[in-house]
Amino acid sequence: MRTLVMFDLPTLTSAERRQYRQFRKKLIKEGFVMLQFSIYTKLTLNSTQKTRVERFVEVNKPPAGDLAMLTITERQFANMKHLLGSHHVNVLQTTERLVVR
Repeated sequence: MRTLVMFDLPTLTSAERRQYRQFRKKLIKEGFVMLQFSIYTKLTLNSTQKTRVERFVEVNKPPAGDLAMLTITERQFANMKHLLGSHHVNVLQTTERLVVR
């Protein structure tokens, strides 16, 4: 099974940014891997481990912000489709300077 943690935490004040960084570091230390910005995933082998991971996230969650957890099977996770867009950078170079649009 895979446990996904998806969160939207405020980062307006320095205290909120510190809580955000601490939460991310705790997730990474616990074995979560970043799937996308603010979406982390961890392999859980059974329901007992899943419950322990969910409890860990609940205990370490910052007081403000939204957080969601989802558990899916490894087969469902493997069937996930990644759709990547292209990233275009237009660079116009002259002899005098470099202009980036």
